[in-house]
Amino acid sequence: MKITMKLKNLLSIYFLKKIAALLLVLVLTNCSFAQKNRIGLTLIPPSPVTNKIDIDIRAGIVNYESQSRDFEVYIYLNKEDKESLLHYSKPHIKANSGHKVQVILPTSDKVGMNKVILKVKLDEEIYSETKEFEVIESDIRSTRQIDGAWAGIYHWSEGEGKHWNKDIAKMTDAQWQELVRSMHSIEMNMIVIQEVFRNEEYVGKHSLTVDNYAGKAFYPSDLYPGRMPIAAKDPIEAILSEADKHNMSVMVGVGMFAWFDFTSESLEWHKRVAKELWDKYGHHPSFYAFYVSEESGGSLDNWELTTEKQIMRKRQIVEFFRAFKEYCNTLAPEKPIMLATNSMGVPQGLDTYPGLLQNLDILCPFGFARMPEGDLSGKEAATLLQQLCDDAGSHLWFDLEAFLFNPDQSLYPRPMEEIIHDLTLFDNFEKILCYQYPGVFSDPKASIRVGEERTVKLFKDYKAYLDTLKKNRAKKKR
Repeated sequence: MKITMKLKNLLSIYFLKKIAALLLVLVLTNCSFAQKNRIGLTLIPPSPVTNKIDIDIRAGIVNYESQSRDFEVYIYLNKEDKESLLHYSKPHIKANSGHKVQVILPTSDKVGMNKVILKVKLDEEIYSETKEFEVIESDIRSTRQIDGAWAGIYHWSEGEGKHWNKDIAKMTDAQWQELVRSMHSIEMNMIVIQEVFRNEEYVGKHSLTVDNYAGKAFYPSDLYPGRMPIAAKDPIEAILSEADKHNMSVMVGVGMFAWFDFTSESLEWHKRVAKELWDKYGHHPSFYAFYVSEESGGSLDNWELTTEKQIMRKRQIVEFFRAFKEYCNTLAPEKPIMLATNSMGVPQGLDTYPGLLQNLDILCPFGFARMPEGDLSGKEAATLLQQLCDDAGSHLWFDLEAFLFNPDQSLYPRPMEEIIHDLTLFDNFEKILCYQYPGVFSDPKASIRVGEERTVKLFKDYKAYLDTLKKNRAKKKR
């Protein structure tokens, strides 16, 4: 009897293993196109836009298979028919390689809601992705609203972040999600994560390498053991997962290696971090772009004093973005790369911008309201940068400073009338982001107020401005 039962049990285990193996074969045989290959669609800029700009449509395909394959790519506007076909091609993509398709779409006659439809075919399998966008009737390029904001997880300077760093360090994952919902409530639907590592030990050091890097991560990184002392376990996952729910876009900060550092060591570090970020978070629909956190002066020479060193710095930044762009294209060819520079000393960088902008999708400068004496005016700098970006086929966005400096250099919310002045004066930018949301704006309904009481006032003031702006748009439609 015991032998018979044992035999039955062995047979049962045998057949269960056989069934499991068969199911595995079936799953792998019927593996979806999206699992065997990676497809992505990005619109630059994302919705909403005015009818005075072009939309840069980018489709990316990564062939993860062990052999080259022939794909068919279709891009449609609004409907899947012959008349609506914007692009068709048959790229031959090598094994473990990426391919980008780019279409420039004028919007002058596209006022209203639209959608771009991507279809990619491999043999008999088809994968599709759709992105909707709204085009607003306008006399200018700008929407004159703040389309998004930086959401730094902890300010790099204790002095500048004096009024909010202690609060922001207490935020839980759930409160970061709450902050995302607050941003969405006032249509700040683009989020820039300033940095994902903090390197406090670098100050004054010039021998930093990938191996001796001692920065601390804001997320569960496998690259380096150090962790920032914040309450949130994984604020990046919290931000992305909540942004997914509201069709928002997140520009994930790849940094900080070291401020203004575009050396070969910095490049290698950025590649490793970009790969880890993509592996951990690339499945999120809201993962919009890679943002290089290091920043730069408008002259692009790192404020060096000798001609020799200025040339060296300029060559470094051009080579950095050439190689970083090339690397990111192997991960997600359709994802843009953004850098924030200041707006000062731009004429001194005219010999370098063309080379840089060949591999930089979005330039997002700041500081136009505080140009130094002897430099261009803010408006002149914006006009010059716009021409440089237009010539290179890259995008110019506005990093609007929503703060002012106290005498002790700590930051405080800028009065709304000054923000309106900038929104009105600088009308060429296709997207306007501001620095920053936490510590400068506070939703009165939030469970935690990050920063001073006047952060609540700025939130209310901006919401009132936005409501008026939308009412005026509605009147024009009638």
